[in-house]
Amino acid sequence: MSSKPPRQHHSPSARGASSPAQTTNLRQLFESLTGEQRRNQDLLASLSFAQRSFTNLTRFLELVPVVASRLLMTDGALLVPFQADGRIWREQIHLVSEQMPKQQELLRRLGSLDAGHLAGFGSDDTQILSLDRLVQRFIPKAGLFATSIVARGRSRGRLYVFDRSGPLVWSEVHRRHAQMVADLTGVAIENDQLLQEARRHERVDRQLSIGAEIQAQLLPDHCPVIEGVDLAARCRPAFQVGGDYYDFIPTRPELMGRRRERGRWALVMGDVMGKGVPAGLLMTMLRGMLRAEVLSGLPPDRILHDLNQLAQEDLAQSHRFVTLFYSDFDPRTRRLRYANAAHNPPLLWRSERRSITRLDAAGLLIGLQPEADYGLGEVRLESGDVLLYYTDGVTEAPGITGDRFDEERLISALERACRSGRSAQDILDALFDRLDRFVGVDRQLEDDASMVVLKVPEAVNLPSVALVDRRPLA
Repeated sequence: MSSKPPRQHHSPSARGASSPAQTTNLRQLFESLTGEQRRNQDLLASLSFAQRSFTNLTRFLELVPVVASRLLMTDGALLVPFQADGRIWREQIHLVSEQMPKQQELLRRLGSLDAGHLAGFGSDDTQILSLDRLVQRFIPKAGLFATSIVARGRSRGRLYVFDRSGPLVWSEVHRRHAQMVADLTGVAIENDQLLQEARRHERVDRQLSIGAEIQAQLLPDHCPVIEGVDLAARCRPAFQVGGDYYDFIPTRPELMGRRRERGRWALVMGDVMGKGVPAGLLMTMLRGMLRAEVLSGLPPDRILHDLNQLAQEDLAQSHRFVTLFYSDFDPRTRRLRYANAAHNPPLLWRSERRSITRLDAAGLLIGLQPEADYGLGEVRLESGDVLLYYTDGVTEAPGITGDRFDEERLISALERACRSGRSAQDILDALFDRLDRFVGVDRQLEDDASMVVLKVPEAVNLPSVALVDRRPLA
């Protein structure tokens, strides 16, 4: 493929003193060259202005072949852009030509080219050569010049300029002008794709923010008042939307006021395997199922059994499982019944013995198999006891050195906090402070981390008062 030569200008022979006619010719030649140079600069400037000003990429791409043909003084120009994956961008093919035969047929063939519908077409040299040959076949006697449109090392399209009068003879200036048009086009296409990507990210961010708001509303925004215990809870998601779940559910929601505070409450801690939006959606689904199950009044082991059967199909399709520790607490007797679906066993600080034990019961993950049995445990909480529910995002959190926070460090931190006789909120704050110091203040957690602290306040021992006999003396 060659190029049309610029208009040839021959300097007059200087065989002696210049005549007035020769001087006039030189002046006209200089003015012509200066005018042509100014015209070319104006054309390139107009394309640069359009690139900066047009918010509609289609309008800019329509302008490209017009400017290319006028700048290079050819009969026509053809722009064949590629999409981000390398396929021919059929909707953005633009052709400008003065009375070119079969113009519409060429556009139709380019749009229906089978190979052009495949990803990676634009980066395949063999396919680009076949594209060039196709264009050449429709203008067989024309001079044709083609150059690639490249941005950030990726092929963004192909620009053709042609002249039906015959072969083109290009000067270096012509080549540079053609390449400048191609480069400006590549930048425009790249900028538009970056803009579209940024807008997609903004939409996703908005959706995530909405999801995070909904999830935050589903998690309790404050701990309920339950007679005889002090509660504190916090969830710190690794992403905007997480898979951790904790809840406080009255088993008899119709009760109000003091009767509700004295009624039985379900205390739940769970974790959907995975992170982000999918885990958050499954957590939301399970929350609805569990809250419905709580109304049945069944013991914890039966609650988990029924929940496992209800969630089986949805979890199987998502290829995810759920760990869940379910317990119910009766304030009148201080008895806590519990069942565990392979969740981290809560830690129980026994104030009288000054030691920590685990609350655990046998049970499989929710969603692992349809028929699963769950063990039932029971414990009576005493004055000063502290119960810590948590997710594995706490114990699996990596520190600066690469070590995990692990259960041993959590037990040590809980023991120190409990020995100080703090409130449930103070204990929770102390545990998160210890976790933050271990992970690093400026580092993001890799997984959602949630903790719930339940404390039975210490009994208030009133001082004994000596009885005075106030009967009158005889």
